[in-house]
Amino acid sequence: MGPGLSFTTGTSGAARTPPHTLTLILLSGIGALSMNVFLPSLPGMARDFGVDYGTMQLSVSAYLVASAIVQLLVGPLSDRWGRRPVMLGALAIFVAATVGTIAAPTAGWFLVFRMAQAAVATGLALSRAVVRDMVAGDAAASRIGYVTMGMSVVPMIAPILGGLIDEAAGWRAVFVVLGAAGAGMLWLTYADMGETAAGGGTSLRTQVANYPVLARSGRFWGYALAMTFASGAFFAYVGGAPFVGEQVFHMTPAEVGYWFAAPSIGYMLGNFLSGRLSVKVGTNNMILAGAVLTALALAVATVGDLAGIHRPLVFFGAIAVMGMGNGMVLPNSAAGMMGVVPHLAGTASGLGGAMALAGGAGLSAIAGVFLVPGAGALPLLVIMLASAVGSLISIAAIMRSPRESEGGRRLSAD
Repeated sequence: MGPGLSFTTGTSGAARTPPHTLTLILLSGIGALSMNVFLPSLPGMARDFGVDYGTMQLSVSAYLVASAIVQLLVGPLSDRWGRRPVMLGALAIFVAATVGTIAAPTAGWFLVFRMAQAAVATGLALSRAVVRDMVAGDAAASRIGYVTMGMSVVPMIAPILGGLIDEAAGWRAVFVVLGAAGAGMLWLTYADMGETAAGGGTSLRTQVANYPVLARSGRFWGYALAMTFASGAFFAYVGGAPFVGEQVFHMTPAEVGYWFAAPSIGYMLGNFLSGRLSVKVGTNNMILAGAVLTALALAVATVGDLAGIHRPLVFFGAIAVMGMGNGMVLPNSAAGMMGVVPHLAGTASGLGGAMALAGGAGLSAIAGVFLVPGAGALPLLVIMLASAVGSLISIAAIMRSPRESEGGRRLSAD
């Protein structure tokens, strides 16, 4: 794979200058960093602000809701105005909001600025849309797999880094590092990210006229739901694992950070398999294999917990396998839903991403309700298993339905 995406021209004849692959990896990664780097600090932050864990856990679940809203907005905006200006604006908001989290005097103010940080979710939606601008079909799934394989290194390292920074200098220092990373990405995006939306983008009027076709597509909803449920299992874990690490396994923040690498290692392997196999095996088969793998791993962990096996290696080992399954499901689901209406790739990516984040927010919040002292890891495992089964049902429904014709062929053009 070369240093950047293939150079092509848009429908207007103007040259498109895609960013280097490394830039797309980092744009996806800054969102993962924002989500993961402070997780080991959550129990300590709750004590520092004088609130319970459930309140502080809103910095995960409510952040996911805000991220879902962001992805709903940035998809259509980037289809209209282009990927580059929308990405630059989102990063500027993120940097300003991070300064606010550092200065926040109360948990309430921290959560306000934390919600504004969700602007960085733009990076994941638009990095996928940029890939889909340049390549199509199973090739897009393969390229997205490579991009997110590199991104998976960030959530693997971030909790370890965050835990170490917290123990050395306190949780606010974690957000100082996060703000510096955001400023660096703002500069890199300005320097490297050219525009890739064909013809300067699709007008909002045309997008609105074509929304019903996207909304009526069973294949779009099947892919989007497969991604939503797969993501939901992971986000439930993100919201509940710090509690399980401290209350069930009696870990320090740094130790929780080390174990948080488990799903990232699995996710990186799953992304690698997507990059290598999606073109040969096919998008749907990759999603099915990943969904089956995820459901089986979580079922084994749940049975083990019921049998009284309460060990970090069993819990986090199952999570690592879940991560590998998600690494197969997510890039292929994203490529599938963006291929339904190709010239609304940004809108489809944003809508699907919003569904995934909203679902994840709900499951994360549910996990926070049931994870009370003495509950153990079982409520979290049951929630994740139910979500994984939902992903499996969604892809099975797609594979049993007759294939729809390419949505883009039936749509009006500007």
